[in-house]
Amino acid sequence: MENIKGELALGLIQITLDQLKKICPFAPRGFDAYVPYLNKFMPMYGIDTIDKVRAFIAQVAHESGSFRYTSELASGKDYEGRKDLGNIHPGDGVKFKGHGLIQITGRSNHLECGKALGIDLINTPLLLTTPKYAVQSACWFWQKRKLNEIAERNKDGWFIDITKKINGGLNGLRDRQEFWERAMKAIV
Repeated sequence: MENIKGELALGLIQITLDQLKKICPFAPRGFDAYVPYLNKFMPMYGIDTIDKVRAFIAQVAHESGSFRYTSELASGKDYEGRKDLGNIHPGDGVKFKGHGLIQITGRSNHLECGKALGIDLINTPLLLTTPKYAVQSACWFWQKRKLNEIAERNKDGWFIDITKKINGGLNGLRDRQEFWERAMKAIV
């Protein structure tokens, strides 16, 4: 039984394929594979209120091009030699370019994420391109960056603060806001 905010009686928000289609109307076929993992991992990582779920879905929808890409489109050559990302070996830039729904980038981030998820992302970084780990890594990143707290406060500038913590700037802000506006209508 649901209450008027769409929260399940147990207090968990469950996203449906229909809701996701309304938020991402141009998503590719097969993106329904993400729904069970969203519903499994979001609450495990504290993404468990309407405001948090809406913000999370809006941000990952932008980062993944409406659940179309789980690997960064650029080659990763620009990350070569970036010690701030832990890319210390030749080829690290390409190997550890952004992966997952939120684009985990760099050797050190892949290592840390892999340890947290209990998988080897140094030898198999493309695990983050599978629906399960694409979602789980995004949830891990969201929690690690304390984005739940920002989404929950829902005060002036909060969405910009989340965008900066994910992207380092305001890249794609308008697109992210459009996903947020659709999420506000779809998840009620």
